[in-house]
Amino acid sequence: MTILRLDHIQLAIPAGGEDKGRAFYAGLLGFEEVEKPANLAGRGGCWFVAGDVRVHLGVAGDFVAASKAHPAFVVDDLSELRKRLETAGCPVVEDEPLEGYDRFYVYDPFGNRIEMMQPLEP
Repeated sequence: MTILRLDHIQLAIPAGGEDKGRAFYAGLLGFEEVEKPANLAGRGGCWFVAGDVRVHLGVAGDFVAASKAHPAFVVDDLSELRKRLETAGCPVVEDEPLEGYDRFYVYDPFGNRIEMMQPLEP
């Protein structure tokens, strides 16, 4: 058995958080919302895609934000994204350097930590 790829990442959100999720993931990060399958739509939440990257926001009745565990998204213009996020009032958090990358963290509207990365030019 060989793991071939990651299909999606699921992040928890509180009940009723879909509109805030849409504003952040689609509005600020540029993901496209895709329709959930009919048999899963009743659970709430929403799904997004950008290229081969899929993010599922799932409603958790006992919601607790992922403040340490996180997805890391590779982007092609970290500086522009930083400006967009800061203009929208999202604090950008610096961390230790990571060889080969420029990066920062941002928290979604629910407190889930998201890492944004751009490879440095060789």
